[in-house]
Amino acid sequence: MSDAIAAGDAAARAALCLDDMAEAARAGLPSDVWDFIEGGSGAELTLEANRTALDALYVVPRVLRDASRASAECLLIGSPVRMPVAVAPMAYQRLAHPEGELGSARAAGAAGVPFTVPMLSSVAVEELAKVGASLWFQLYWLRDRGLTAELLARAEAAGCRAVMLTVDVPRMGKRLRDARSSFVLPRDVRAVHFTREDATAAQQRRHGASAVADHTRKAFDPSLSWADLEWLRSQTRLPLILKGVLDAEDALQAVWAGVDGLVVSNHGGRQLDGALPGIEALPDVREAVGDGCELLLDGGIRSGTDVLKALARGASGVLLGRPVLHGLAVGGKEGAERTLALLHDELDDALVLSGCRGPDDAARLRLTTFRAGNGRDKVRA
Repeated sequence: MSDAIAAGDAAARAALCLDDMAEAARAGLPSDVWDFIEGGSGAELTLEANRTALDALYVVPRVLRDASRASAECLLIGSPVRMPVAVAPMAYQRLAHPEGELGSARAAGAAGVPFTVPMLSSVAVEELAKVGASLWFQLYWLRDRGLTAELLARAEAAGCRAVMLTVDVPRMGKRLRDARSSFVLPRDVRAVHFTREDATAAQQRRHGASAVADHTRKAFDPSLSWADLEWLRSQTRLPLILKGVLDAEDALQAVWAGVDGLVVSNHGGRQLDGALPGIEALPDVREAVGDGCELLLDGGIRSGTDVLKALARGASGVLLGRPVLHGLAVGGKEGAERTLALLHDELDDALVLSGCRGPDDAARLRLTTFRAGNGRDKVRA
């Protein structure tokens, strides 16, 4: 074992919470890669608001509820999971560690949660299928309709259990950290689901711009509309999840269109700066769609208590994004696995301490929010 690997394993084992893992990752990653992972769009108002909104919510615990047999196990999109969490789709994971998506997928498999294969993955879906994890496949809407259909077929053939269409990126938001560093992918990292010629567009430096943004502007089709969902449905039998919904009317229209799940998300603060935090959008979206559609919250999850709050506000589960990359950066598969194990233990504690036997009980918890100088305002879960 090399000194670097040994040090990474030690740092991963020493982490006692997800913030510890983030600090270790920041210390070990090149500054431009850290900014690519952590940065948001514009002034990063929404990036900050995702955390501020979660931190402002407080749980009203229940007592005398017999939580002696509490369990975080449940179903997500029809599949059993050890906790109501899936790994979010995140591009180019080999930037964080040479294992890349293979390490994250193996960690997800060990944790008993789904791994969402990013369309901009640096490891092919066929290779990821070999690790034995439960896979979902992320899709962006491409100008090349033939490639879109080909990727859907590959996802089905590889055994993916759902397709997650990201709908909030008609173009990539302006991420100033990446523009300032003239961010470009290294030669050994590329989007392997594209042809090598197409993928190398993200490796061509342009001063004051992100090469990744240049590539996606050429590849992504901003004309995506509700009418296109019918074509997408005709191309796959897999359950369909839409990621990037914040408006209740959009959520209701998605249910009418026959989608199986929604991810309430502002893309981790990386698209429209000033967009509403997902945790704030959840109650209205849940009220609009009722109980017939699974809702996942994405953006800002950093603890088991955050997961509990999401469940209390109407989510069926959450997507975990950057913290998985932090663990991966620190210790590869073992680091990402440690991240997920920490989250599971925190959620287990949160369930027991709030008087919940499982995620269904958490959905009935009440929350309050505190605003400095204005006393306490109650909000419905």
